[in-house]
Amino acid sequence: MTTQKVTGSKALILSLLEEGVDTIFGYPGGAIMPIYDALYDFDKKVKHILTRHEQGAVHAAEGYARVSGKAGVCFATSGPGATNLMTGIADAMIDSTPLVCITGQVASPLLGTDAFQESDVVGMSIPVTKWNYQVTNAEEIPEAIAQAFYISQSGRPGPVLIDITKDAQFGELDFKYEKCKKIRSYVPETPVDPFKIKEAAEIIDAAKRPLVLFGHGVIIGNAENEFKAFIEKTGIPAAWTLLGLSALPSDHILNVGMLGMHGNYGPNLLTNEADVVIAVGMRFDDRVTGKVSEYASKAKIIHLEIDPAEIDKIIKADVAVLGNSKKSLKMLTDNVNKNSHNDWVARFRDCDYTENEKIIQNELFPEKPGLTMGEVIRITGDKTNHEAILVSDVGQHQMVASRYFKFRKSKSNVTSGGLGTMGFGLPASVGAQFGALDRTVVAVIGDGGFQMTIQELGTIAQNKLPIKIIILNNNFLGMVRQWQQMFFDKRYSFTELQNPDFITIAKGFGVTGHKVEVREDLENGIQKMIDHNGPYLLEVVIEKEDNVFPMVPTGASVSEIVLEH
Repeated sequence: MTTQKVTGSKALILSLLEEGVDTIFGYPGGAIMPIYDALYDFDKKVKHILTRHEQGAVHAAEGYARVSGKAGVCFATSGPGATNLMTGIADAMIDSTPLVCITGQVASPLLGTDAFQESDVVGMSIPVTKWNYQVTNAEEIPEAIAQAFYISQSGRPGPVLIDITKDAQFGELDFKYEKCKKIRSYVPETPVDPFKIKEAAEIIDAAKRPLVLFGHGVIIGNAENEFKAFIEKTGIPAAWTLLGLSALPSDHILNVGMLGMHGNYGPNLLTNEADVVIAVGMRFDDRVTGKVSEYASKAKIIHLEIDPAEIDKIIKADVAVLGNSKKSLKMLTDNVNKNSHNDWVARFRDCDYTENEKIIQNELFPEKPGLTMGEVIRITGDKTNHEAILVSDVGQHQMVASRYFKFRKSKSNVTSGGLGTMGFGLPASVGAQFGALDRTVVAVIGDGGFQMTIQELGTIAQNKLPIKIIILNNNFLGMVRQWQQMFFDKRYSFTELQNPDFITIAKGFGVTGHKVEVREDLENGIQKMIDHNGPYLLEVVIEKEDNVFPMVPTGASVSEIVLEH
């Protein structure tokens, strides 16, 4: 293998190119300046997207990763630059999103001296990274980057962080690059046990009321086809977690809706009537289970999961099948009998009818004068032919968008799940657009979350990204206000917002916008947004006290789901 003499900074860029990196999100500063200087010579080979804040860079990298299936890459300088990444790194960790985060650091002789813009980024990121490493010698850079990409993207994915001191960036080395294929003592996935597969298959074949719960692991494992084949052979109804959304087409006959606190009536109510629950690539999050002691009380639990740490962590499994979901689902499908559960599936459809009568019709086709979140989502989905990528922030609008936006393609739902990060939506839409340049990206954001990362309108404008942004504006921190209404006697403690003129602000950034306040203007407003050649901001003023139902109250069993307050 030939070598060339280069600086550590150039070695970093060459290493990223060897890993197929085509887009980097970042923000320069003093301690990472040598890397940015090296990047200057590679502008034809890799795009660098200058965000307006480091948190914007890491959320953009998440959006890119979630849509492209590749590791997202972001740069930040030392001190506050590095600390500003932490929220996004924590978000990526809990949502199993592959990231490679590169931070600059003060020169190695200054480490531990409280030098200007020094922070212990390695120490503080340990709990929220899959792996991290500090480079103090230029010769370490190629191997560190190779390991970073391998660890980030293998097994259960996650974020890694490489902190590079300034002297390592200036130092020289003989560059050669070898991709990492294994690391001693690191086992990214367990081989699927055929005996566990047979044990699970026997339970599934004997089931009368089985229910599949599918999560992000189906999408991460590229197992959408295998999953679809499994449920179609067995005839088992399937319900999705928030991050499992889009793994199965919304209109599939066996798709029975969303699990969890604001999920659909059927999959929540009937979980406690199921005799077998097959969990695929999901971790039994508390928002899914409700009261754990009363969850799936009549069911045997079969858990297909790549991460051994998730087995028996919340819900004890009768049969645990470790391994990649693409492999385990194929093996399971080969071992189960062809079946149907028409009467059982009909129970879910009966619940759909009840939910539709009490909630959905009023949300999607309201007769009241005020605009609802649901009708905005319905019209937007229809106008984009249900083929757009939906990026949502966190709050009421996130739940409504997830419930009513329809999907035909996988990797089409980008949202913050486990950490629930307000401010995620706008920068994540930037990354999602770069991850799928040929697709329409619709960002649905609440007025509160939008103001947390509003500056990323500048990133969108500078890069002329045709992102369609919808602000659902109720002048409240809506989800908190709903809880205050229901559980705190309408004591709206510091949740009402005095909002700015969003359209004027967007115009200041160079983004065209329009405000809709009455139903007569809504459909045309959405159509105008979609037809516009370039980024567009549509602000829709919705009812101030528009709530999200159904709802499983905190601490309640999923079968205690309520349809109205």
